Amino acid sequence: MDPAIAFGQVLRALRKDAGLSQEQLASEASVERNFVSLIERGVNQPTIRVIFKLANALAISPSKMLSLVEEKTSEAKR
Repeated sequence: MDPAIAFGQVLRALRKDAGLSQEQLASEASVERNFVSLIERGVNQPTIRVIFKLANALAISPSKMLSLVEEKTSEAKR
């Protein structure tokens, strides 16, 4: 699985688990709502700065977030 798609799927799952809308997450992370949507769909890829902002807004470490992405890309290879 493409890492951009995997990141988007992980972000969406984490956001929903946190009970946040795209708009709420965007506000907490100081990014645009449409940017969150584009990331979740795998259209745009976040910078390292944005990854840290999103992780902070979701109360998860950036390394845990990326670990979940890595797991998802590994699952797809099986």
